[in-house]
Amino acid sequence: MRAHDQNHRDFASDNYAGAHPEVLAALADANGGHQVSYGADVYTERLTEVLRAHFGERTEVYPVFNGTGANVTALTSLLPRWGAVVTTSNAHIHTDENGAPERISGLKLLTVDTPDGKLTPELIDRQAWGWGDEHRAQPLAVSITQSTELGTVYTAGEIRAIADHAHARGMTLHMDGARLANAAAALGVPLRDFTTDAGVDILSFGGTKNGILYGEAVLALNPAAATGLVYLRKLNMQLASKMRFVSAQLLALFEDDLYLRSATHANAMAARLRATLEEAALPGLTFSRPTQVNAVFAVLAAEVADRIRRKVRFYDWDRAAGEVRWMTAFDTTEADVDAFVAVIRAELLASSNV
Repeated sequence: MRAHDQNHRDFASDNYAGAHPEVLAALADANGGHQVSYGADVYTERLTEVLRAHFGERTEVYPVFNGTGANVTALTSLLPRWGAVVTTSNAHIHTDENGAPERISGLKLLTVDTPDGKLTPELIDRQAWGWGDEHRAQPLAVSITQSTELGTVYTAGEIRAIADHAHARGMTLHMDGARLANAAAALGVPLRDFTTDAGVDILSFGGTKNGILYGEAVLALNPAAATGLVYLRKLNMQLASKMRFVSAQLLALFEDDLYLRSATHANAMAARLRATLEEAALPGLTFSRPTQVNAVFAVLAAEVADRIRRKVRFYDWDRAAGEVRWMTAFDTTEADVDAFVAVIRAELLASSNV
């Protein structure tokens, strides 16, 4: 039974998209028969081989259920109980994980405001101080997001500068890679270039936003920096008994570079959305941030946004400023973009004629 219109597309989140057909086929192939549970299966073994080819031979791979679990488990492995993480004030671990890093891991988040969602060595130093002060949580890790919550992308050089700065201060570097594939597509370089080779110690590798049903992976790129992951995954309720089904999906992303094909397409659809709207020069619509991946940030009147949203869902980013976020996904088509543009155009023109 189909309970929804499978031809409808929203622009709220790449989480709205279903699973890629190639991922579903991989799940079907992994089904049937018996495989050893809790990760001792052939799919998880193969996943480790594949990810080591992309990220380096030292990489340790820990598939998990979701992004929050990946981030919390990764950060917990980096820090003692008195440790703190320097991150941006709009980082997902701070704004959208319901206190999970603090409540589950017991760590402290030290946040920094940034104009573009990106940390720099200078911004890190606003919170990276107070070592040896018993009254202050000790800043011992940095967490960056690639691509960022504002749709911007760190270059490999920027990440290397952050890693060197953090390491010189005895800090480790975590990367939240929920949309890592979109960043790779935007940069046009191998995954290793802006992760392992740039000095990232541990990575939350995202799959859900790029076409799998569920599942992410914690990748210890520098295993010496992370301790206890084999225990922490279970402790944080992220150890799948039938892990082959998580691993098979992640494996599918690397078959014929599906992760890159899907991300490249999503990025292209965001670029098309922005370019088409810019060309239309519609009254009452401006763009607030660069479009580097699959996110378009725009500003329009709240009442107009609400009318558009009755037909196509999307989220407010800053309601007070009239800023909204439009996201594309692997299954967004040119026709979807053009239909959305038509809705936006109609409502903006109706508003300007009132």
